[in-house]
Amino acid sequence: MNKFFTFLVLVIQFHVFSQDQISLNSEEKAYLYHIVKKSPILDTNIGRYFEYNGPIIRFGNKEINYDSIELIIMNSPEKLYIRTSEIAKSPKGIIAEATNKIALWELNKVLLAKRVGGKELQRYIGQYLKFEQILLPLLPPNAFKETSEGKIPHPKLEQILNPSLSFNDKKELLSTFYFLDIQDQELTYKAFNQAVNDYVEMRSKQFYKLLGGEAQMFENVLVAAGDGSSSAGLLEEREKDEKGRWNRGLPKAVGLFPYLTEIKQGTKKDKETIKPLKFAVLDFLTPGNNRITTIHCDVWGYNAEKQTTVVIEKNGLSYHLFGSGETRFLAPDSSFSSGLTFQSIINQLEFERIAKLDEMIYGKKGFDYWIDWNTKKRDNTELKIEKNEKAYSDMGYSPIITSSKASRKVRKDKKKSKTLINYQPTTNSGGTSKKKSQQEIIDLYNQYEGYKRKIAELQIQKKEAINKRAVYQRQLDQYKDLMGRRWATFTEKDGLYIFEDSSTFDLYTQEFVFPSLKDKVPFEVKLLAIPNDCLSELADEVMMHVSVIDAKPTFDARLQIHLEDIFESDQWKLSDKLLTENDSVAVRQFFEALQEDKKLQVIARGQGMGVWDGTRTVKQNDPEAIELSAYPTSKMDTNFVRLRKSEVLINLNRDVLLEINSFTDPVSSNIKVSNEEISKKMTTYKLTKNQILSAYRSATILFQLKEELNVLAGNYFNREESKKIIDKLNKEISKTKIVVGFTSIDLEEFR
Repeated sequence: MNKFFTFLVLVIQFHVFSQDQISLNSEEKAYLYHIVKKSPILDTNIGRYFEYNGPIIRFGNKEINYDSIELIIMNSPEKLYIRTSEIAKSPKGIIAEATNKIALWELNKVLLAKRVGGKELQRYIGQYLKFEQILLPLLPPNAFKETSEGKIPHPKLEQILNPSLSFNDKKELLSTFYFLDIQDQELTYKAFNQAVNDYVEMRSKQFYKLLGGEAQMFENVLVAAGDGSSSAGLLEEREKDEKGRWNRGLPKAVGLFPYLTEIKQGTKKDKETIKPLKFAVLDFLTPGNNRITTIHCDVWGYNAEKQTTVVIEKNGLSYHLFGSGETRFLAPDSSFSSGLTFQSIINQLEFERIAKLDEMIYGKKGFDYWIDWNTKKRDNTELKIEKNEKAYSDMGYSPIITSSKASRKVRKDKKKSKTLINYQPTTNSGGTSKKKSQQEIIDLYNQYEGYKRKIAELQIQKKEAINKRAVYQRQLDQYKDLMGRRWATFTEKDGLYIFEDSSTFDLYTQEFVFPSLKDKVPFEVKLLAIPNDCLSELADEVMMHVSVIDAKPTFDARLQIHLEDIFESDQWKLSDKLLTENDSVAVRQFFEALQEDKKLQVIARGQGMGVWDGTRTVKQNDPEAIELSAYPTSKMDTNFVRLRKSEVLINLNRDVLLEINSFTDPVSSNIKVSNEEISKKMTTYKLTKNQILSAYRSATILFQLKEELNVLAGNYFNREESKKIIDKLNKEISKTKIVVGFTSIDLEEFR
């Protein structure tokens, strides 16, 4: 008997899925390395943190054979060291893209193993049981079959597990299951979709945390849009690399991306069927609590002839991301070399189809013109009828006239004849005139009825045109709503797009970021398949992985030193080093960035009293906030300790930013200030002792950081290289002023 979806109690082989108990096995580790090295965006951002120390296997053309290296790592996993602490500081979406691909790869293997059964299934029994555990409660009651062992899912459902099936394949397969009506067919399809998404999200999150990723909110969604057919381009999309070569390093998962669906009503010719939606709209919430929102869209199935379009919308403001047929990356820049765009579909509908109907209905020679023209003709004809009928009626009362004079015809005949012609007197009763008038009236009635018919036809045609226009208008409104009514403006520099509300999109990481917000705010991510034309039901498939993850605003600083309560009360001396061996990779990257002639900016602040914003310590900006004379509880109360903080952040993005911030708790300081310049600034700008204390601490940190970095530069690089790095660093630090309150103080004043 087919034991489809049976719960097996295999304790030895069962894989525990709790977050704190899993670890990457050798196969997962090898595959992760493979996908990172074969995906340019992943390799660029996190590739250096995968340190492989085994033999390099190459093809005959000298290119690295990652398939062979994958096997080496599987057999000797110790040959690959993964620096999770550095990966954790990488863009959230980059990590999520890598872990999503591992999860897809795994689920693909699990479902194929289920179809094969036997020993192949035993390798993945734990994963399969977890998938089954998610799926079973989602299936409709009619999907189960009564057996002597109880209810089990119908064995035929196992066919749906094939991850290579397209939407139309699954739809047709479901329609053959006699035990499911159309509603149950859709529920079953949705159940598999949700099970796939829930499983992939669960596994992605587990892998994400194993790689050092941190998140309070982690959402991972697979979605598809289109007409449900399988195009060759899509099926091959992720099986080939960016150069069009077959790529074993990426998962084959075309059948695992679910469509949003509805039931299409049947007709006399066609029965009811499940219909995929051409446009997928996903709803999310920002995390709130002053954490930023990172959104990463990984599109599968770019079409060179149709521009992939993704729209993010929040508070009525739309941010557009358009696919490039050349780079396969999304960007707010809508330029597209050739083919259809969603905006061109909108323009076609509005300025061609609807405009043509408007001209037909309301134009100078439209329906209204011809209805008015025929109405006037009808009314004029009606007047003529009334006039002619009156004239005809008057003829009935005219006297019969008899004349003794021969008619003209008789007189003419008499001249021609040689014999005598006798004739009768001429009588005129008006018969000929009556007959002519009667025919004219008949003709006028025919004309009148013709005008009436034409008016009726035109009114019907106008009504049909108005109804058609209404349909087109509804479709146009839908399209415009999908694209958004208010487009966010942006500026761009070196691939970084900054929108009008300070949201950003990084071309090189494909990361969209909403700035930190205190409250949770809903937003949408829309995936738009491009129809073949504005009225077509056909639209080529596009599939997308979306990750939405929260983060602290400074999570991506490559070097992060967080110093909490390390200074004595009212003091600013440091007793320990700032940099440790764990910072070596980040420090090297900092030095490398300086070698690349990137602009270096050093900012140091004495922030004074700090306040906890729910995520981190920030500057107290409340003008009514007052300093306390003493601690209300204990100095070591966590609420106070976390405010006595200093931090060093080095960001390596387009430029290099070295940032130092120091904060104090709200208890008044008794610092003694002997420097005249600083005392003068305190008086002039009404600076508090807490502000000056925090400024001294930031200056001390900067002095010591400079010394430590100078030494490390000499250790890491040769004399010429280190000199260049040290000179650039020291020159910029020497120009630094410590920002405090509404002024700044030269660094040297704090020595």
